[in-house]
Amino acid sequence: MNTQPLPTHPFVAFPNGVDLLHDPLLNKGTAFSEEERLSLRLCGLLPPRVLTQEQQAARIMENFYKKPTMLEKYIFMVSLQDRNETLFYHTVINHLEEMMPIIYTPTVGQACQEYGHIYRRPRGLYISSQDRGRVADILHNWPYEDVRVIVVTDGERILGLGDLGANGMGIPVGKLSLYTACAGINPAYTLPITLDVGTNNETLLNDPLYIGLPQRRLRGQAYDDLIEEFVTAVQARFPRALIQFEDFGNSNAFRLLKKYRDRACTFNDDVQGTAAVTLAGLYTALRLTHNRLSDHTFLFLGAGEAGIGIGDLIVSALIEEGLTPEAARQKCWFVDSQGLVVKSRENLAEHKLPYAHDYPFLPDLAAAVAALRPTALIGVSGQGQTFTQPIVAKMAQLNEKPIILALSNPTSKAECTAEEAYRWSDGRAIYASGSPFDPVTFNGQTFIPGQGNNSYIFPGVGLSVVACGSRHVTDEMFMAAAKTLASTVTPQELAQGRIYPALTRIREVSAVIAAAVGQVAYEQGLAAVPKPDDLLAHMQAQMYEPVYQSYV
Repeated sequence: MNTQPLPTHPFVAFPNGVDLLHDPLLNKGTAFSEEERLSLRLCGLLPPRVLTQEQQAARIMENFYKKPTMLEKYIFMVSLQDRNETLFYHTVINHLEEMMPIIYTPTVGQACQEYGHIYRRPRGLYISSQDRGRVADILHNWPYEDVRVIVVTDGERILGLGDLGANGMGIPVGKLSLYTACAGINPAYTLPITLDVGTNNETLLNDPLYIGLPQRRLRGQAYDDLIEEFVTAVQARFPRALIQFEDFGNSNAFRLLKKYRDRACTFNDDVQGTAAVTLAGLYTALRLTHNRLSDHTFLFLGAGEAGIGIGDLIVSALIEEGLTPEAARQKCWFVDSQGLVVKSRENLAEHKLPYAHDYPFLPDLAAAVAALRPTALIGVSGQGQTFTQPIVAKMAQLNEKPIILALSNPTSKAECTAEEAYRWSDGRAIYASGSPFDPVTFNGQTFIPGQGNNSYIFPGVGLSVVACGSRHVTDEMFMAAAKTLASTVTPQELAQGRIYPALTRIREVSAVIAAAVGQVAYEQGLAAVPKPDDLLAHMQAQMYEPVYQSYV
């Protein structure tokens, strides 16, 4: 049963008539009863027949299947979200495996690229570099008082697609949809925000339909001042809100996380969420390799936010197993666009320095695989088809069960496909990807490739923060989330080749993760809500269910 309170509008009474039909959080469309239509001035504004939510959902799916492309399906579902959020989430949750690739990866990538051309209705808040000095005023324009989760981007590094500027709004909108669909965060508690600080994307700058400021990116002190004003204003306007930084460029992501993580309730999903979901996959893989994390050597293709974030969490896990920090870092190696990250290279970015080992320089991934003999290959490069047949075959020659994680998004950016990984490794790879791939049959065995999607992690973390009132989000919380996610993979799923649970169980999994993260919050003294006797039951009780409420 949906026990969540109705959203409140400041300064106005509960809407009726046309205003009610235009409020997506409250609108029920043709499901308004005869009594509701009479008392809420809806008579004549709707067709006379009263339909159930299930009948409405059947109509939605009938039209969904008629849409010829994934982008058209995306537009259709976003339009539904804009007019009836309860029906939107009811439909998404009941068809999650079909809907996830539409409302998020990979379709959201194409949607962001074309955002100015498919734009229908505003959603969320846009704060531009021209709004210095009035960010607080803009936040007060948001009609809901009790915001608990904000996803904010400046659009500089959207998935593996790069700088999409204000078009990146599709990412906060999509992420927050997953908070609700996967972990039951009431949509009235969520707020997507785009900081439009310009773009260096020439295509967008020359596009007359681009929705953002047609100017180059703000940098330096002016940029930092805008971020500072934004964080300060959020803390004043929405003091219980979690701020999730999303798809910021490498030059800003690490330093902003470092600057604000102890001042605000915040995390960076590209750094910490990706790390947790990857570590969870590695923990699950140990059930197939039958050894310890410290028995492995990890080679990354890509040394940006995701790669370094994963490396840092792996190092923490290795230290738990008894390694020294130095020995743990020696287990993690990185190849970037210039080759192997080693000490002899000049002008390395600060975030790469802890992993710049004293080792001869190697020019590319193939040379690194041959020399370092890794047991796990982790792709976070944003460069498609870089795990070539010779590289995967070499991994299979070196390892009985090579771990191949092609995590870049969207699908076109995946380092290799599931079919390639299984075929080139003679069916022995332990494989997962960032975007979904269909099951693969090889040598008579059918593999269901896992999807290392952050949606296994951040919704549960967010649910925990909301339910416990945590003041901060810590690395220990992400470690707990990773271990818990790995523990939810059943033997049956493992036998299918999955190293992540089926998406159909995501709400169940998110509640378990939220309980584990909540336990850390209480142990660290960060929770504002008194600790309940049963944390799991507490998390489950907080979860929004998209069923219609009666208004009479």
